[in-house]
Amino acid sequence: MAEKVKSILISQPKPSSEKSPYYDLAEKYKLKIDFRPFIHVEGVPAKEFRQDRVNILEHTAVILTSRNAVDHFFRMCEEMRTPVPESMKYFCLSESTAYYLQKYVVYRKRKIFHGKVSFRDLLEVIKKHKNEKYLLPCSDIHKRNITDLLDSINIKYTKSVFYKTVCSDLSDLADVNYDMLVFFSPSGIESLFKNFPDFKQNGTRIAAFGTTTSAAVESAGLKIDVHAPSPGLPSMSMAIESYIKKTKK
Repeated sequence: MAEKVKSILISQPKPSSEKSPYYDLAEKYKLKIDFRPFIHVEGVPAKEFRQDRVNILEHTAVILTSRNAVDHFFRMCEEMRTPVPESMKYFCLSESTAYYLQKYVVYRKRKIFHGKVSFRDLLEVIKKHKNEKYLLPCSDIHKRNITDLLDSINIKYTKSVFYKTVCSDLSDLADVNYDMLVFFSPSGIESLFKNFPDFKQNGTRIAAFGTTTSAAVESAGLKIDVHAPSPGLPSMSMAIESYIKKTKK
């Protein structure tokens, strides 16, 4: 029978809201739950960006898939001393990403469009503006399906890396042990082994969110104890609670 879980490390930033389901879990089952991002984002320096010979002002629209994309698009414009024209159109993945633009532009004075949740939703909006020349600021690790979908409807676009996903320094955790480690991306697994090349799972439980994360866990030779999402358990917190209930029996 599996031992009870008393301590969990979530490889993500600490939630900004006190209403996080992880806090509810901690209180309900008397757990020690800590948060620590295993990866973080760093902006590509303007000097490196120039080597790609991407001219921001050659584009009439920009596709923004996340808040990171928004932040680093405007950071790069500032570093390159490139004033963004008022005529620039913004196509955002979701409404929340669109509203985040208010940090940089006067919202009501700009042409801002957004999808609902998925990139396919946004693609339907982009289809109505096929004559624009789009700029797609992205990370060095990005979803290939976005460019595949743009190619499928013959959109003119330039994909350019504005920021990179890098492994965080976790050396202070060397002597700290948790009963469960929770991962949300293959980069998190990469960071674990970069920081601790000799990591042995032993009795540590591993929770993985998504198929690509699960594949990375297994290819690293580790055993997955908690999968999410799964039928009836759409979130990681729900999957962890289900596992904890089983170990309590």
